[in-house]
Amino acid sequence: MSVSSLFSSMTGFDFSLLTRGGPMMYVVLLMAVIGAVLFVERTLFLHRSQIRSTAFVDGVKNILAKRRLVEALTVCEETPGPVAAVVKAALLNAGEDEVRMRYSVQEAALIEIPVLERRLGFIAAIAQVAPMVGILGTILGMISTFGVFMHGPQYAPAQTLAGGMWQALIAAAGSLMVGIPAHLAYHFLNGRVRALIRDVEWAANEMMRHLLTDYRKGDKTEGEPRSPQGS
Repeated sequence: MSVSSLFSSMTGFDFSLLTRGGPMMYVVLLMAVIGAVLFVERTLFLHRSQIRSTAFVDGVKNILAKRRLVEALTVCEETPGPVAAVVKAALLNAGEDEVRMRYSVQEAALIEIPVLERRLGFIAAIAQVAPMVGILGTILGMISTFGVFMHGPQYAPAQTLAGGMWQALIAAAGSLMVGIPAHLAYHFLNGRVRALIRDVEWAANEMMRHLLTDYRKGDKTEGEPRSPQGS
C-alpha cells in the first residue's frame, strides 16, 4: 500500500482527485501550502507583538513618577512589539519640545507599522488569484472535453468525456477551497493589525501627553526651593 493510499484511508480524502484536476491543481496546492505557512507565521508574530497597552503605559508612568527614566527605557527595550517602540521613542526625547518629540514618535511608528503589515499582501494575492487559477483549470478541462468531440468518434462514450468534466469541476472546487480560507485569513490578520495600530496611536499620544505635562511639572516642582517647615 502506498503512502497516499494509506493517508487516504485514514482521512477519507482521495488524493487521486488532485491528479484528475489537471496541471492547475498543482498550482492551487502550492498556493495552499504557501498561504498556510504565511498565516501561521503572521498569527504567531502578531500574537507576540500584542501586549496590554494600558497596563504597560501605566507601568511606565509609575516608573517615571519615581524619576527613573533609564529604568523606563530598559522596560521598553525588554518588551516586544510596536507599542514599546513608540513609547521608547517618546522617552528618548523626554527633554525635547513637543514638535521634536512628535516627530520622533511618528518616525518610530513608520518603522513599526510596515513590519506588522508585512506579507499580508501575499495572503490577499492568494485569495484573489486562486479562483482565477481554478477558472483556468476549468477552461482547460472544458477544452479537453470539446477536443474529444472534435477529434474523437462521432459518438464519444460518457467515460471518455468524464475526464475533461472531472478536471473542470475539481479545479474549480479546489481553487475555491483555497481562495475562501485565504480571504478569511487576510481579513482576520488585517483586523489584528488594525487593532495593534490603534494601540500604538493611543500609547504614543498618552505617553507624549504625560511627558509634556505631568512629568515636566514634576521636574519644575523638584527644582523649586522648598519652604522651611513650620514657617
